[in-house]
Amino acid sequence: MLRVENLQIRRGGTIVLADIDLALNPGEVLGVLGPNGAGKSTLLGALCGELRADHGHVWLDQRPLAEWDGARRAQRLAVLPQSSTLDFAFRVEEVVGMGRLPHQTGRQRDDEIVAAALQAADVGHLSGRSYTALSGGERQRVHLARVLAQLWPGEAGQTLLLDEPTSMLDPLHQHTTLQAVRQFADRGAAVLVILHDLNLAARYCDRILLLENGRPHALDTPQQVLRPESLKAVFGLEVLVQPHPERGHPLIIAR
Repeated sequence: MLRVENLQIRRGGTIVLADIDLALNPGEVLGVLGPNGAGKSTLLGALCGELRADHGHVWLDQRPLAEWDGARRAQRLAVLPQSSTLDFAFRVEEVVGMGRLPHQTGRQRDDEIVAAALQAADVGHLSGRSYTALSGGERQRVHLARVLAQLWPGEAGQTLLLDEPTSMLDPLHQHTTLQAVRQFADRGAAVLVILHDLNLAARYCDRILLLENGRPHALDTPQQVLRPESLKAVFGLEVLVQPHPERGHPLIIAR
């Protein structure tokens, strides 16, 4: 399990993230919401070890994250950043296959996992294509397949961190992406996903961390966090919140 205790991060002498106590639970999708500059990507950077905490601790299982060597960490923790730069004309399945590098499962098994991850991310039809010929949204989904392949099939003890995985996607693929993430968690993995769309968070997340100026404003179920008073305080947005007529989760409507 990945968890943080009393996390604080400074940049240039300014505290940009503080008072974070958080555990990512097996089988759970935890959404992180907040306006631009609230500290969402900073939190993800600390959770994956890219940013060093000025105060507090980040633990993977019962060991500090910094004590895990690269290969063993990569077998347990996968990260999808906001943007992934790749300028070489690899085939799509070669890009996804990069997720298997920390493992020693053999070519046949790796090929099976790559094919399954491509299907899960709804990019199986892109197999054989050059990565550089893809659209931005297609590239984003290929990289989702890569991190899914890294932890495939997903199980307790593994953690997936996603920074705005739906940012360049059309409405259909926003849902297919988060359905794949939801299914990954349902197999036992812990997932943290940064989102901007409140309704997507309400539908697919078990809990939501709402950040405001680098500090937690709320951490609870979507029903408890996505309330008009909280969304007004954090986003300055006047909304109506009512149960979804079919699914029951909160439905947020801007006034």
